[in-house]
Amino acid sequence: MAVSTLAAESASTKVWSRLLLLGPAFVAAIAYVDPGNVAANLTAGANFGYLLVWVLVAANAMAVLIQYQSAKLGLATGMSLPEILGKRLGTGRRRAYWVQAEIVAGATDMAEVIGGAVALNLLFGLPLLTGGFIIGLASMLLLALQSNRSQKSFELAILTLLGVIAVGFVSGLFVAPPDAGGAIAGLVPRFEGTDTVLLAASMLGATVMPHAIYLHSALARDRHGFSEDPAVRTRLIRATRVDVAGALLLAGIVNIAMLLLAATSLRGVEGTDTIAGAHAAVTSALGPVIGVVFAIGLLASGLASTSVGCYAGATIMGGLLKVRIPLLMRRTLTLIPALLVLGAGIEPTLALVLSQVLLSFGIPFALIPLIRLTGSRKVMGIHADSKPLRIAGWTSATLIVGLNCVLIFLTVLGLQ
Repeated sequence: MAVSTLAAESASTKVWSRLLLLGPAFVAAIAYVDPGNVAANLTAGANFGYLLVWVLVAANAMAVLIQYQSAKLGLATGMSLPEILGKRLGTGRRRAYWVQAEIVAGATDMAEVIGGAVALNLLFGLPLLTGGFIIGLASMLLLALQSNRSQKSFELAILTLLGVIAVGFVSGLFVAPPDAGGAIAGLVPRFEGTDTVLLAASMLGATVMPHAIYLHSALARDRHGFSEDPAVRTRLIRATRVDVAGALLLAGIVNIAMLLLAATSLRGVEGTDTIAGAHAAVTSALGPVIGVVFAIGLLASGLASTSVGCYAGATIMGGLLKVRIPLLMRRTLTLIPALLVLGAGIEPTLALVLSQVLLSFGIPFALIPLIRLTGSRKVMGIHADSKPLRIAGWTSATLIVGLNCVLIFLTVLGLQ
């Protein structure tokens, strides 16, 4: 009896010890459920029904691989991806690399502030510029947790917001369940015209984001530190697999739920090409309660993702320029572009879509170095990617970069 009790306690201890290692991936996963994802997924469902479900499934599978490699890099080397690149690049190349990475981080942050401002407008009728100020101030409070070296508290706050996001976008499916046959048919890869290719590329660009690739290596390293003991590193890397799989599974469910909700309730409805129009259609089709929950989910998405985006920007600057400024000062500076866009009266959903195109330019600069580094035994030692993992990584990179090139080409063509 005593032996069985000890065994049960030992098993329980192992479970809790593993749970305590979780967290960094859930912060990175916020990038996968930001307002850009909301705009892309709702548009896909409203315009093409279940046709592009397969894009989200494929994108999420690739995201699991990419975020795992990023976290593993931080744990195996004790350095973030920007830090490693900063050490390897000459001064001129390092600064040029930082410029493109900073532009990408800034575009991300701008989109997320805009998304939060739209949510406050939907919930309380606040002017977009006022909403942008409020989102900026609220994100400062979140970042204060990280500035005070309380990463676990920051992770808990972000995880709470992730839960709110999940409820906000999944709840509508309980009121209007999707057609199971249609959803299953949407798993078959196919396109129906140029518009669906453009939208698929946009959905992929909104899913795999450069700043999350840069950030995750720092999150994992900062949370767990660097151990000289290979056995300890191996244990942490194994725990990271669970962390990444759980976080990205939740993010994938939320993204697919957005598309299914739009396919079920918004298909063919006029005005759903904007988030405000989609919210109005959801409210009309499913009732005011679901409409409010949807807007709260969008608010949580904007608030959490802009905090994480600002954190990512600080990681990029610290690694590539070896310059660190307080997160709250950075938050103040990076808020300015979003407020200028909101003050200029640019249509928010259009700004979100264009920001995703800009992000597409930055994906190769983050993804290709990551795969090269994690596949190098000189860099990773015994933790270097296996041959199947390297093949999967390069296959994912080829697909992602290729589709984003299509997105850029078709967008530029469409603007002419």
